[in-house]
Amino acid sequence: MSTIAEKFARLSTDHAPGQEVRQSAGGLDALLRGEALKGTPVDFSHGDVNPSAFAPTPGSLEEFVAGFKRGGEQAYTEYRGGAELRERVAGHLATFTGRALSGADELIITPGTQSALFLAIAATVNAGDKVAIVRPDYFANRKLVEFSGGEVVPVSMNYLDHTDRAGLDLNQLEEAFKAGVKTFLFSNPNNPAGVIYSKQEIEQIAALANRYGATVIVDQLYSRLLYSGSSYTHLRASAINADNVVTIMGPSKTESLSGYRLGVAFGPKVLIDRMEKLQAIVSLRAPGYCQAVLRTWFEEPAGWMQERIAQHQAIRDDLLKVFRTVDGLAVRAPEAGSYLFPRLPAMSLSQHDFVRVLRQQASVTVTPGTEFSPHATDSVRLNFSQNHAAAVQAVERMVQLIQRYRA
Repeated sequence: MSTIAEKFARLSTDHAPGQEVRQSAGGLDALLRGEALKGTPVDFSHGDVNPSAFAPTPGSLEEFVAGFKRGGEQAYTEYRGGAELRERVAGHLATFTGRALSGADELIITPGTQSALFLAIAATVNAGDKVAIVRPDYFANRKLVEFSGGEVVPVSMNYLDHTDRAGLDLNQLEEAFKAGVKTFLFSNPNNPAGVIYSKQEIEQIAALANRYGATVIVDQLYSRLLYSGSSYTHLRASAINADNVVTIMGPSKTESLSGYRLGVAFGPKVLIDRMEKLQAIVSLRAPGYCQAVLRTWFEEPAGWMQERIAQHQAIRDDLLKVFRTVDGLAVRAPEAGSYLFPRLPAMSLSQHDFVRVLRQQASVTVTPGTEFSPHATDSVRLNFSQNHAAAVQAVERMVQLIQRYRA
């Protein structure tokens, strides 16, 4: 049994996205060679929500102010969120995901999707339970399962070996279910690789979950930021048993509303009820005034989402061009979301030392791949939701340092 100290040691935030700047650059003198590269600092560990890059959804501030003016009515909603707002959001999500949804019984508004993830895991995982997790996948999945006392059962995703699917090893997933796994947790599109699970993969995940009576928690945070030529299949719209799937979404990334800390989870009533009970003692509710901002979600001005997707796709394509000039570097074009997960060529520095050198010599911050899988020691993640020109210049500097420090 883990001690309290051991449990919290697993939650280290030293290398987590958005936290790399907390790391000390000390002890690198012997590793550094060559002059620092000049350029605008770019933090690829999270998206840029400033007006020069991707500002929040139009009307979000006005809705927040309107919520503030409503006072206590808005501030003290039900623990699972305001009833009228839940029905409004449920209507949009039912249309978007292709399956009916009750805002009263099957949806909870949470303080960001991170909170939704925590609540969903806590509602389904007991100490000692086996939980299947994709490698690589979102950094918090493994940490939260281990903190809950669950046993992680890894399932490989060979995303670089395929172009028509995510590359999930479905045989491994079935073996995991046979070995007693009762919960499967994954993101679609995948964070960090940005790849989408094919229709066939989703159907097979649903079939396996039904066969073995497993619960599936799917993080679909970036499912609206879908690039041209890509198709998306929602798990909850497949043949999966509706009682066995929890979907997590929110407007924090694609819509640049991360500062409002809003997320939603939707699924069977029994699990949403459990999640509300836990939220009631952890945070009471999602911040009341901020909940009002969900009125802008799926209700953006005509053409706004299409323009945002086109802007991200243009940045993605330009960054891929730069990366593909490097011999030995492998990268797959993401089909959705705003992440690149390049596998670097053999380097003379360790992954973490290169990340630190990159920040110190090139003013570029990236996230080590080991946050997303302990085996991704040669990869880094970039969130390219940034100012276009600054992002390209930052990756050009990154490539210069790859060449400088390659083995």
